[in-house]
Amino acid sequence: MKQKAVIAGVLCFAALSTASAKSLQVYFGTYTSGGTSDGIYRSELDLDTGALSNPVLASEAANPSFIEIHPSGKFLYAVSEGNGPGRVGAYAIDADTGDLTLLNRQPSGGSGPCHVSLDHAGRNALVANYGSGSVSVIPIRLDGSLAEPTGFVQHAGSSVNRQRQRGPHAHSINASPDDRFAFVADLGIDKIMIYRLDVEAGTIVANDPPFVALAPGSGPRHSAFAPDGRHVYVINELAGTVTAFDYDASSGALTAIQTISTLPAGFDGTNSCAEIRVHPSGVFLYGSNRGHDSLVVYRIDPAQGTLSFVEHETAGIKTPRNFNIDPSGTFCLVANQGSDSVVVFRVNAKTGVLEPTAHNVAVAKPVCIRFLAPGWL
Repeated sequence: MKQKAVIAGVLCFAALSTASAKSLQVYFGTYTSGGTSDGIYRSELDLDTGALSNPVLASEAANPSFIEIHPSGKFLYAVSEGNGPGRVGAYAIDADTGDLTLLNRQPSGGSGPCHVSLDHAGRNALVANYGSGSVSVIPIRLDGSLAEPTGFVQHAGSSVNRQRQRGPHAHSINASPDDRFAFVADLGIDKIMIYRLDVEAGTIVANDPPFVALAPGSGPRHSAFAPDGRHVYVINELAGTVTAFDYDASSGALTAIQTISTLPAGFDGTNSCAEIRVHPSGVFLYGSNRGHDSLVVYRIDPAQGTLSFVEHETAGIKTPRNFNIDPSGTFCLVANQGSDSVVVFRVNAKTGVLEPTAHNVAVAKPVCIRFLAPGWL
């Protein structure tokens, strides 16, 4: 059952031109272990109806669990997650078909790579290795292929959860809007590590301050910047919370201003959080719960950056590993790792509420969703 809070206010943002194209290419990263998936899949999202075309294989790949698209729209990068040494693959995107052609692969610098992002200039791939608790910077050549890694940091430490936090587990890495800093959410040590990023040299070094600590047992997983660049939001996998931070763009410092639950009052089941997203408008924030099997929706205070609860959406959601909101802010696609499907919701522009549609497609073990946005968005 949904839980909602009354929301006041109206969201205004530019509508798509009727002369614009009406569909987006969508890519799905998956787990291939078990033999039900063969790699990276692609589909078309109809921006009028929210319908997805039948997914087709864009490229074979081994456990391409997390993917990212280059700002040029010409290349895609995917980690290959497994028990041994990790690798990252670079792919060229066919402009006509959307199919992928492997350019090359490079070592991820550790084991169990689980997250890849790019700096905003598209100069480097930033990789988080969950298994070994390390991060790497891998330069991107002009042809889209990957050079050898040039930046590397090994984390150390532990925290209070003896099952999940016996050592460091870097779970995501993201560049600041100006590419001066890189932020790493390390689930194993309950810290957001802060690094100075040099996109020209492809290096990262400890910042001052070097980190911000979260409450013991939080298990920070993923982070997201607000569009205005003044606030950062972190979803804590183990604690089932979201922490909001003020961000100082001059020093890279993060100052916690709020921690709020992702779960309804009284929930006593097992849960782990996964993805976090800020709506393109900057007005709403979304997080996923695996266990409660829901997306939680918050409204963002435009002045303070703090969050207020809107709803829990559960319709058609089962183990939501990842989700994404299309660049126009119209549709939210949820990757149900637990039911081998991707389900589509329409985002209510005034309230942020997720409105179920009749649209879903079968994708085996979906883990990551990325849009290939054309220039008109």
